[in-house]
Amino acid sequence: MTRDLLVLDAVTKRYRSGPPAVDGVSLRVGSGETVALVGESGSGKSTLARLALGLLAPDSGTVRFDGHDPGRLFGRAARPVRARLQFVPQHPRGSLNPALRAGEAVAFALRVHGTPRAERPALVADLFHKVGLDPALARRRPRELSGGQLQRVAVARALATGPDLIVCDEPTSALDTTVQAQVLDLLTGLQRRLGLALLFISHDLGVVRQLAHRVVVLRHGRVVEEATPDALWHTPRHSYTRALLAADTPPATQ
Repeated sequence: MTRDLLVLDAVTKRYRSGPPAVDGVSLRVGSGETVALVGESGSGKSTLARLALGLLAPDSGTVRFDGHDPGRLFGRAARPVRARLQFVPQHPRGSLNPALRAGEAVAFALRVHGTPRAERPALVADLFHKVGLDPALARRRPRELSGGQLQRVAVARALATGPDLIVCDEPTSALDTTVQAQVLDLLTGLQRRLGLALLFISHDLGVVRQLAHRVVVLRHGRVVEEATPDALWHTPRHSYTRALLAADTPPATQ
């Protein structure tokens, strides 16, 4: 049995005076497990990712990563916890400093978490190898790399601190189908080799079915269903889940 790494308990988050973006959500991700969070745009997926990472504080409920509230840790006390809880964004080009070379972006993550300068070049080269990139690409700036290469750099940066859990917020949605499959293979391979846990946020049910151990369906900020991929696809319980599956099924050829 896996131990729970990330636990959200009855978490609610509201922006200004509108309805809650996240409304009483409880969610667990165990070590080495992939939990996929699915739902339409506006269902609260990205807000939940930010809550899980400690970038937002919940209005009520609790967030715990290995027993710690990541949103209440600051300074040196935060470093060992944040090193183990990392993030891969939807649009890596926007998250990478255009003035830094790709290798410098990964080295910066190492520096922030205390890796000595002399050790960083070898570690950056090793991380590029891990994500399937030629280490020579470390000298290029973001504008000189393709979308798939940039996403691999973002994964390398997330791996730099030796995380136990990575939150992936729509990490393949901006990629074409072939590159998307390559990045998914990369993530599943890294998970097997490194024992990573993943909170994988997506609107693409086909992607989720390949990757997840459990799927959580979110609608209007609330969990409406949670199941294994097989159970969800074969015996969905909620009408919203059935509608998502129907919308994701390609029409039969005539």
